[in-house]
Amino acid sequence: MSAIRALRQLALPSSRVLASRAAAGTAARSILAARIAPAIASRAFSVSARRLGEGTSDVALAQRLGEELKYEIEAAAPSEPEFLKAFKAQGTWAVEDTAGADEVTLSRKFGNEDIRLIFSIADIQTEQEAEFEEGEEPAESEESEQPLHSYPIRCSFSFTKGGTPGALTIDAMCQEGTFVIDNISYYNDAKVGTELTAEADWKRRGYYLGPQFDTLDVSLQDEFDKFLQERGINQTLAYFVPEYAEYKEQKEYVRWLKNVKDFVEV
Repeated sequence: MSAIRALRQLALPSSRVLASRAAAGTAARSILAARIAPAIASRAFSVSARRLGEGTSDVALAQRLGEELKYEIEAAAPSEPEFLKAFKAQGTWAVEDTAGADEVTLSRKFGNEDIRLIFSIADIQTEQEAEFEEGEEPAESEESEQPLHSYPIRCSFSFTKGGTPGALTIDAMCQEGTFVIDNISYYNDAKVGTELTAEADWKRRGYYLGPQFDTLDVSLQDEFDKFLQERGINQTLAYFVPEYAEYKEQKEYVRWLKNVKDFVEV
């Protein structure tokens, strides 16, 4: 029971006593004062607790957050994971990862082109969707053949050329070691095609986004695939994206636990 609710229950009988015994003598007033005193003490305690921003559940919640934080820190890799070291050692893509941000940016130079890839960790599915009827278990052979990262991650590529107006953008899904292209768009204004602002996003909505990629002539699709492969948008990158997304999501979860715990404890 909260202190405020206890105060109401204690104060209510005292008010009734006061109304019915208004004309009573000194002895009655003493009895009334004795009954009111606990309510006043309870009210003072409640106000004090509220001023400090503390609740009866705060300690237990902070303790549980601390336990979860300790577990996640102990389970995490002590240093930069090997897959990330190997990826950086290739020297092809630069990784831009801002703490607390939802998106990750990879960028590189290719001739006179500036290439940027943006993907979000929000697409990670923490629980595998049901692929079988309720109560049905997958066969052992089928389970072993499932890819390590089976969930899709939405990706956005942009291509610009120094001193040349315009930008080429590609929307794709990264899944099971490949990029499945949705559409390829062209913008006369490179800023409109690449800037990450609300104004630029609003302007992009009024542009023609290009045809669905799978409706293009097969030979044209093949040439676009070669175009991307030559620029390092390949299977290696398609395996790196979901792996880094998991790594990033874990880091942000640990950061979230610490921030929430610190806030509750203040």
